[in-house]
Amino acid sequence: MDRTGIVLTDETLVGQEINLTNCDREPIHIPGLIQPYGFLLCLDEHTRRVAQASANTQELLGIPAQELIGQELGYLFEPARLADVNAQLDTLREGHRLLGVRLDLLPGQPFYKLIMHRFDGLLWLEFEPVDAASDGPLNLPSLNDALGQMLAATSVVEFCEYAVQQVRNITGFDRVMAYRFAEDESGEVVAEARRPDLESFLGLHYPATDIPKQARAMYLKNWLRFIPDVGYAPVPLVPTNHPTAPRPPDMTYSILRSVSPIHVEYLQNMGVGATMTISLIRDGQLWGLLVCHHYSPRLVSYELRDLCQFIGKTFSALLKSKEQADDYVYQVKLRESQARLFGLLTEFPDFRKTLYDHLPAVKEVFDCGGVVLSFDGDVATYGNAPALSQIAPLLTWLHEHMPGELFHTNSYVRHNPRGVEVRSSASGILAIRLGHSADDFLIWLRPEVLQTVTWAGQQQKAEVRKDGEIFLSPRQSFSAWSQSVENTALEWKPIEVEAAQEIRLRIADIRLRLFNQIQERAQTLSRLNAELERSNDELDSFAYVASHDLKEPLRGIHNYSLFLLEDYADKLDADGVNKLETLVRLSQRMEALIESLLQLSRVGRLEPEVKEVDANQILQEVTEVLQPRFAQTGTELVIAGPLPTVHADPVRLREVLNNLLTNAMRYNDNPTKTVEVGVAPAGKAGPRGVIDGTEYQVLYVRDNGIGIAPRHHANIFKIFKRLHSQDKYGGGTGAGLAIAKKMIEKSGGQLWVESELGQGATFFFSVPK
Repeated sequence: MDRTGIVLTDETLVGQEINLTNCDREPIHIPGLIQPYGFLLCLDEHTRRVAQASANTQELLGIPAQELIGQELGYLFEPARLADVNAQLDTLREGHRLLGVRLDLLPGQPFYKLIMHRFDGLLWLEFEPVDAASDGPLNLPSLNDALGQMLAATSVVEFCEYAVQQVRNITGFDRVMAYRFAEDESGEVVAEARRPDLESFLGLHYPATDIPKQARAMYLKNWLRFIPDVGYAPVPLVPTNHPTAPRPPDMTYSILRSVSPIHVEYLQNMGVGATMTISLIRDGQLWGLLVCHHYSPRLVSYELRDLCQFIGKTFSALLKSKEQADDYVYQVKLRESQARLFGLLTEFPDFRKTLYDHLPAVKEVFDCGGVVLSFDGDVATYGNAPALSQIAPLLTWLHEHMPGELFHTNSYVRHNPRGVEVRSSASGILAIRLGHSADDFLIWLRPEVLQTVTWAGQQQKAEVRKDGEIFLSPRQSFSAWSQSVENTALEWKPIEVEAAQEIRLRIADIRLRLFNQIQERAQTLSRLNAELERSNDELDSFAYVASHDLKEPLRGIHNYSLFLLEDYADKLDADGVNKLETLVRLSQRMEALIESLLQLSRVGRLEPEVKEVDANQILQEVTEVLQPRFAQTGTELVIAGPLPTVHADPVRLREVLNNLLTNAMRYNDNPTKTVEVGVAPAGKAGPRGVIDGTEYQVLYVRDNGIGIAPRHHANIFKIFKRLHSQDKYGGGTGAGLAIAKKMIEKSGGQLWVESELGQGATFFFSVPK
């Protein structure tokens, strides 16, 4: 991996945090230096005279660089060779061109290869020695087979594996790696061919700062970078600056260009003696690199390097099709998993139960860590998912902030800081809304990348030299280390988002069908309810008429029984008197039952006269009437704070409170009796769920009496239902609670009890605000 950096003297760095982004300022394209394994001549493109030469021409040619300045090429080439060179100079562009494999310049000198290109107003002639090459013969049949394997590769990773193996076969490097960039420009070693005794780098990740921005830009322009000896001493150009500009010439396309000293130190710390890097480019963007390392100096010929560059360009040309093949394989797997889920949803009519019962199938639709299903307050998880206590805040956040019916992110924390609590399982979220309730969601989860990533190297540290210059030293060790890629998961692919949308639409279709079925049933139920209501009205009318008509003869029986007792008691024996007294009691009880039935039917027939009433006023009126009873039973009444103003029928509210307070005194055998009246806190749950605090106020009457076993909580509200014998706790018809409940329900409220046997009872009832 190309890694650059220089000594920085820019005063703008003073006081700033020192990090690898400072390396982005280095002008690596104009170092004014070359690597010494060859030499360089720069010609003025108009006069074709030598404008600059590398300082090592004395060593390699026996001619000082200064002596070459201003000379024509005839000074070096024989006429026949000069004609060949001049013919090539006319057509040079930025791309390299090799001229001659064994180019003899002067008698007795080594043979050289001449590589030429045109750039920055100069003609570049770079000379590499021939006899120093250590390459073996190229095995063309083997190369043909390898390229065939690359073409036949069915995945990107397999494609990379063939590429690194072939480059290693061609060059003989100890290690060749395929290095792929992520969206954040960090990189991962995805394939490797190496000497068997070397430690593997496969799977290691490297931070984006290992390759500064300007180095990435040069990789897009120059496909190959080669350093045959990492321990080289750089050779300067003579003169250093461009002949027509106050700077060194732009060496972007120079083969011999010297690299950063920090990059050299970086490689030396890895024990690398030689390196070569080949760009992998997709759609004009740097996709990755083929990185070669050798652990001693190694000069690879230009021809073999050019062949490796051809492999890199071939790789780049085929890369898009291989990625599409990868996407296709994953898409097929995704569609198969999706089809299995759709099959289950079709097979079983209750889609909610299907989802809850088959969460593994739901999870397997995508490559993810876990899944959360929440519907109608019921939450279930599968796989790597947060605890239930941590899911509630996630559901609340989604309900309040999720735009539309689908939401996806690879960093939940970026949207909600509380996401840091669940990052180990839910850094990535793909959620679909199942309904309009606050917690109706199906969510797929991905953990943060930190759990699966191993970074290479140790953290960069800045050094400040004695003269105040800032120097960024490279890593000193390359043992595995972990660096926080915090709160970030793998990105959701477009095909995954599309598939989630399809799942949402399929569930919506199922819900629509269910809704239509429910509507049909609701219409049927509405018709039956109308018939039942009419029947109940008729029954109420009958009960009223019957009870009203029965009272008159019953009153006659009662009165005549009393007359008999008063006028003929002395003529009857004790048994006769007792029977008459029993008849009186029975007639009185029958009259009470008929009166209760009459009152119950009246509640059903008559609409309440609702108006704004002060509950404190109503309670005061009730307690004044019951005051003698409070005194007689020794009961203390406690009012827990002021009562609210509500919308109710004052007569019925008075009767409800009267009944509840009377029962509280009646069913209490404690020596110290207390009854408390107050307002229940907001969010109180009733028999049909949480009471809507915006519409209703919940009042309560609590006693410390005998209590009621939970199994009897429903029975006590049935007409004429008593839990005790007639002669216990003051008798009564058992109709009071049934009448009170009907009064409350007539205004849309609820009446219920919370109690345990022997622990008192609390009666709650809701009335409109």
